[in-house]
Amino acid sequence: MKILYPIIAGLIWPICLFGQINSSNTIKATYSGEKIKLDGKLDEPVWTQAIPISNFIQRDPDFGKPGTEKTQVAVVYTSTALYIGIWCYQVHHKIIAKSLQRDFDFTGEDNFKIVISPFNDGRTGYEFVINPNGARADLLIAANDDTNSDWNGVWDAATIVNSDGWFAEVEIPYNTLKFKNAPKQIWAVNFERDISANNEQDRWQNWSRNNSLENFSLAGTLSGLQNITYSQRFEFKPYVLAGWDFKKDTTPYTLVKKIGADLNYNITPSLKLNLTVNTDFAQVGADIIQVNLTRFNLYYPEKRDFFLEGAGNFEFNLGNNNSAFYSRKIGLENFAPVDILGGLRLFGQAGQSNIGFLSLQTAATDTIPTVNNTVLRYKYNIGEQSYIGGIVTSKISSRSNNLIAGVDGHYLTSHFLKNKNLEVAATFAENIDNGKFKANSLAYRIFVDYPNDLIDHFIAISSLPQNFNPQLGFLTRDNYNALNWHLVVEPRWFNQYGIRKIEFMPWNFALFHTQSTGELESFNNETRPFGLLFKTGDEFQFNTYQSYDRIDVPFTLTNKIEIQIGKYHMHNYEFQFNTFTGRRIYGQVLYNWGTLYNGDIQTLTLVLGVNVNKHLSFKEQYNLNPIQHNGVDDQIRQWVSTIRYAFTNKIDIALLTQYDSQEDQFLSNFNLHWIPKIGSDFYLVWNNGYDQLTRADYLKPTISNGVLKFVWRVTF
Repeated sequence: MKILYPIIAGLIWPICLFGQINSSNTIKATYSGEKIKLDGKLDEPVWTQAIPISNFIQRDPDFGKPGTEKTQVAVVYTSTALYIGIWCYQVHHKIIAKSLQRDFDFTGEDNFKIVISPFNDGRTGYEFVINPNGARADLLIAANDDTNSDWNGVWDAATIVNSDGWFAEVEIPYNTLKFKNAPKQIWAVNFERDISANNEQDRWQNWSRNNSLENFSLAGTLSGLQNITYSQRFEFKPYVLAGWDFKKDTTPYTLVKKIGADLNYNITPSLKLNLTVNTDFAQVGADIIQVNLTRFNLYYPEKRDFFLEGAGNFEFNLGNNNSAFYSRKIGLENFAPVDILGGLRLFGQAGQSNIGFLSLQTAATDTIPTVNNTVLRYKYNIGEQSYIGGIVTSKISSRSNNLIAGVDGHYLTSHFLKNKNLEVAATFAENIDNGKFKANSLAYRIFVDYPNDLIDHFIAISSLPQNFNPQLGFLTRDNYNALNWHLVVEPRWFNQYGIRKIEFMPWNFALFHTQSTGELESFNNETRPFGLLFKTGDEFQFNTYQSYDRIDVPFTLTNKIEIQIGKYHMHNYEFQFNTFTGRRIYGQVLYNWGTLYNGDIQTLTLVLGVNVNKHLSFKEQYNLNPIQHNGVDDQIRQWVSTIRYAFTNKIDIALLTQYDSQEDQFLSNFNLHWIPKIGSDFYLVWNNGYDQLTRADYLKPTISNGVLKFVWRVTF
């Protein structure tokens, strides 16, 4: 009886609390012939007619018990948009809402998440997040735990806060979503409420700790949607841009003037065509410089809007952070930016087929010819969550023709051993240059993954041969055969002492042999003897690292230190402590010490964040890496500062400043973003930079450029 009590209580509690509610795994949308006023008040008559769901169950901290605060959700739809009403009653805990700006960091504060899969395919969908201040964030979902937070959809929300809690209305136009062309729609949907003061996470469905919210195979169902479609199939987004560009040792200032446009056409509710002319990405935020103490390439994520929507339709992962397609390669030739003249993208779903097609033409320069960049990605859905597919990428110019052809298959289930996740996958890709298959260029990866709450176990074998060269892809390293294997065990012991779970990682290693010779090249292993995640949200880790690296070609580690040919064994130890980010003041301390090649290294990382109020926040990060190598002392220092001020949830400014001692470079990026109406944007961006900072003339920056850019969205 004691075992059954939490289950019985979880079923009875919502009924006692709300009276007439929907306690099943289906929420029914109610049609409204009148437009909903988006103000968070939920006072239109249709909200009283809608049948809410209320059976929210805790995942943390008290698994299986009802949420400590009452939560209701109802869905209403009109001829143009979906509306979600949210009642977050909150009387037992303080409301924590620290953000106001678009794309806020929703970890560590009260928030409500909505995930929707219009195709109900167990794989793809959208995630919308709001907090009590009306701040908004959104993500594209390509598969379980595979999300893209840089996507910005066209949707809106309004909230109010009073003594009873906080309440919200969310508006999602149909044009933002892709869905099947059918008179009756059945979508997968789920909701999650996070109560920061209690570190509590409540879900409507899929509250198993083995699964993320983004696992649609265990989500609930949204029914009742009938005869919905796009009232406006075309979305036209012209832009105008004006600014200046200054570089040291060139003409004083160059005036920049540019116009262009994107035209988006919803061929069907599930298939979208993007056309772009004179494409521009001036508003994209600056990358944070990464400290590189290896001989390998660094990966920077895509941030450009044109490539983000439907990005999951183009992914083809080769393992070890290698990919057959990396969209940031488009618009970059010989490490220098080139203009994108225009092109098109077609992506979406037709039946069980997922399609991604992209073709863009870049401009010629004095030394670089015009280049065509094309990608075709196809996946066919099998069963509840699995697929088979393939990819072709090509980069064609008057000088060369590089083509990659690949196939892959993924089997994924959330019902292994009844309620566990299991994934088995295989990927193969071949290099073709100038119309000919290259010898020794077949890349592959095969893996088995068991990612669950108590045990996370992963093992993979892969090969990236000597002649595999995807010019539209990204390679961290090449010419290897690899074995990757990790095991993580996280028991939930000692809860009575304030511990949420203990983290053990017996091993997490990657073993690389040089593919062309078979000789051991490198080995990296991380062991976590113990880590602690506290109920307060604080976290502590102690880690050890063991590694080996064979250097065949000398490389420069720092400005003073060069690593010579040889075989190196290294050992390092690390302490980490992170405080809960929901506090007004939060921080992180990381200290790592040990050997680096045949020298010694220490790494100290300090992070301080302050949430002054919902308008103002700042975050400071300092990295120090003193290195001693063969009698030579050097230090790599990095400082990153981010200051944000949000006037409203549609007007905010951000200032990013950073210094890197390796390049002796100071960079700043100022960005003002105003959303005059949802889907339209105004940007003021100013970038400043100094090289050789110790000798810099601060009145004469090395680079200085700025733009005013206005994008207006029109639908018809």
